[in-house]
Amino acid sequence: MKAIKCVGLLLLALAVLSVSGCGRHSSSEVYYMVVTRSSLPYWQTAAAGFNKAAAEYGVKAHVVGPENFDPQAELAALHAAIIAKPSGILISVVDATLLQSEIDNAINAGIPVITVDSDAPGSRRLYFIGTNNLESGRLGAQRVIEKLGGRGNVVFFTMPNQPNLEERLKGFKEVFATRPDIHIVDVVDTKGDARYAFDWTQEALALAGDKKVDAFVSLEAASGKAIADALKRSKATDRLLVAWDVDPDTLADIKDGTIDSTVSQKPFTMGYVGLRALDEIHHNPPTSLSKDYSANSFAPYPFFVDTGTSLVDKTNVDSYIDTAAEEAK
Repeated sequence: MKAIKCVGLLLLALAVLSVSGCGRHSSSEVYYMVVTRSSLPYWQTAAAGFNKAAAEYGVKAHVVGPENFDPQAELAALHAAIIAKPSGILISVVDATLLQSEIDNAINAGIPVITVDSDAPGSRRLYFIGTNNLESGRLGAQRVIEKLGGRGNVVFFTMPNQPNLEERLKGFKEVFATRPDIHIVDVVDTKGDARYAFDWTQEALALAGDKKVDAFVSLEAASGKAIADALKRSKATDRLLVAWDVDPDTLADIKDGTIDSTVSQKPFTMGYVGLRALDEIHHNPPTSLSKDYSANSFAPYPFFVDTGTSLVDKTNVDSYIDTAAEEAK
């Protein structure tokens, strides 16, 4: 009986080890995700992916960063995360020039850093997980050209110095350069405040003739809803609005026709894959974190992991709404 009991205990122990990854993970492992605007649904979705991966591995996850657009506050959040000496840091870079040296400080301290959503390619970060923002800009540009019939005035809403938004704008400009009758009349700095986009749109709607704005493009998630509200208030049904990301308000505005379309990213995937990638690096560290793996043909890491994009309009918006509802259950 004792032998049978011992065998039973051994099998139970093996089962426990199997579930826990053969004892690989520990609750002492702590991973940080530093985000740019934690109040946005986009970043709450990314946090959900990060936390889900942490729960599956049985490790701790902390999502930190300012509620609203504040590059200095994100820098402070990154600095605090480094002081905590975590097993790894995932960060979206709101300002590459501002954050680069602190990212390098993390690497020098032996902390793996992966950028997500918005990159800092000049830093020592190991690699980038997120959207191919240049291609997503080209995707949006093709939509604008199609809906305007190749002719019209376009205004962009963005935040300068944020690498992902700069790449999106570059993608639009590349495609528009092939269409001489598409004119970019302004690139508006929202300063991270969607109310500014609302006010600017209301003023722009009063312009007529050659100065009429035919299309509005929000290169980030927050301004799309504000621009849509301005269009509704003015009953401007003859204007095109292309937004970014798939928060509930944006999807609702596509349903009612105020927003023509939006470019969808995968923030949940970024957070989920990001934590798993950091965990792998923590358990199988390279000989040197500070080595430039981008210039190494035998690198253990990719340079860029593309999480994908797609265009959402009235033809497929219901599937996105249904998926979000399923995930919320």
